[in-house]
Amino acid sequence: MSRLVEGESAPWFSARSFQGDVIDLDKYHGKYLLLSFYRYASCPFCNLRVHESIQKYDTFRAHGIEMIAIFQSPDEKLAEYVGKQSLNYPIIGDPNLEIYKRYGVETSWIGLLKAFLFRPHQILKSVFLRGFFPGSIENEIQRLPADFLIDPSGKIEIAYYGKDIGDHIAFETLEKYRDGII
Repeated sequence: MSRLVEGESAPWFSARSFQGDVIDLDKYHGKYLLLSFYRYASCPFCNLRVHESIQKYDTFRAHGIEMIAIFQSPDEKLAEYVGKQSLNYPIIGDPNLEIYKRYGVETSWIGLLKAFLFRPHQILKSVFLRGFFPGSIENEIQRLPADFLIDPSGKIEIAYYGKDIGDHIAFETLEKYRDGII
């Protein structure tokens, strides 16, 4: 599938989180939803972003923004790596890439290289300050992240496709929604 664009309906899905809950996109109707796609469960960039999201989640939720994360790893790898954090929102494993395909999430060898060249501070922070060491790699190592802010009616308000393996939508952009600025 090709990239999604703002204004179109978010592709529906229902899946089980690695925590055991059934996640149905319809459940989020009437709320904003940040749907974030990550790489594999031991990805240092991904775990750093999840760590930062955990810290912001309660504030975003209080302002009507829910979060769901999707990884290209199976549940046992999510439990082994991402699951070591104090998660407060659902994480879905999609090793068959079914949801990734619906949302047009891409891969790029150039995006992999760009992250190592232009994000050394994130590498240092994730590995040496936070202890998110790389481990097993499930699916494509060159998977790019993507974030979708879905509005209360189920339409895509923001479709953000990362330019490199560490590139997610800025939290400041989401804070504008949280604070009712936009």
